[in-house]
Amino acid sequence: MGGRICKAIGKSPKCPESSISNCFSHQKKQVASESVHVCVEQSQVCECSTDQLQLKGVNEGVDDHDGGNNKQANCSFTRAVINMIGMLIGFGMTCAYTTHVLGKCLDKNPKSRSFTDIGQHAFGSKGRVLATTFICTEIFMALVSYTISLHDNIITIFSGTHLNLQWAKLSTSQVLTVIAVLVSLPSLWLRDLSTISFLSFGGILMSLIIFTSVACTAIFGGVKANQKIPALQLQNIPAISGLYIFSYAGHIVFPDLYKAMKDPSKFTKVSMVSFSLVTLLYIVMAFMGAKLFGPQVNPQITLSMPPHLIVTKIALWATVLTQMTKYALEFAPFAIQLEHNILPNSVSSKTKMIIRASVVSVLLLIILALALSVPYFEHALGLTGSLVSVGICVILPCVFYIKICWGQISKPILILNFFIISLGCFLGAFGTISSCKALIKILRKAHSARDRR
Repeated sequence: MGGRICKAIGKSPKCPESSISNCFSHQKKQVASESVHVCVEQSQVCECSTDQLQLKGVNEGVDDHDGGNNKQANCSFTRAVINMIGMLIGFGMTCAYTTHVLGKCLDKNPKSRSFTDIGQHAFGSKGRVLATTFICTEIFMALVSYTISLHDNIITIFSGTHLNLQWAKLSTSQVLTVIAVLVSLPSLWLRDLSTISFLSFGGILMSLIIFTSVACTAIFGGVKANQKIPALQLQNIPAISGLYIFSYAGHIVFPDLYKAMKDPSKFTKVSMVSFSLVTLLYIVMAFMGAKLFGPQVNPQITLSMPPHLIVTKIALWATVLTQMTKYALEFAPFAIQLEHNILPNSVSSKTKMIIRASVVSVLLLIILALALSVPYFEHALGLTGSLVSVGICVILPCVFYIKICWGQISKPILILNFFIISLGCFLGAFGTISSCKALIKILRKAHSARDRR
């Protein structure tokens, strides 16, 4: 997360095709082969061989981050961080408010227990279908992004490993990713919610380990924390807003939390505290990432950390394990819905379990194929946030609230909700267009790079 936030502040230095040095200083992404690396930075592509990359790594080491890229900074570090904090707090407050209005919607209908129930209460069956479509799309696209992250981190852990499977036509990084996903596959067949909750706790623990590892790198890692970053560039906000909004995505489970509370009247207070803590965590992570690595920080901060440090290896493994636990967590609502509401009651419990396991397994394999085909984490996650998450976290809660509570909303609150809806539509539309353009551009350049081989 810290890497994504830091990169959102301004444009990073470009990666010229002729420069092996720049190619090494940005984190590598493998495309189609272990012998060619495609560096993705502001939609630029550069090529360099594995041997050249290893040679540059030996000669330059982690001090490469302290090079001349700082010359491109055009404002003080403090000012840039203030800009970043302003954006984080702004998005955090918006999402906290939309959580509050979801609670208001639940107050109006005690029978509503989920995000889709609120949609049905507002617009009938069409509202339920709309909410379900957004939820399923977000889960699918988010898992694609998580699998890309898994791919990027696992190849860093096993750097130097070569698996030659010519019959499969897969690179070493792709084979390792396939193995990791297949190891995670049985977790999708779990029906015991307590076991799935244990995986959730594991994911939280891994996130804390990642945060601690980055903090240890900042304190003991030997990386000079003297980087500067460019000022906030307003023209980049639509493009990176999806990354910020996705970081606050969680609204689909908030109704369940509301119903589980002994005193639902404290739901707003709980949501405010939760969003404040999360925003604080993001700010600290972004601050450390920006100060340590500057504009060239990787979209995933673990890939910018010095590879020789033990805390880096811990952070990389924690990231891999976090992504592997997300499959069961993300698929659980869909699998439960499939088993209890979609499949007819006449089907036996054993048959339902087989159908459920088969469907989620096929979906996971499709997700794996997409992630290996489009291994660009930052753009995939930005597209997810702009196309889907903004609808679930910003637009739909306000739309449902206006429809359900129309006669009881004061004029200032009504104007506020219409403003948030308009802002969400603007950021969603322009962010989706920007992410799609960047993704298409980078895919074309990667394809051209392979053709030149």
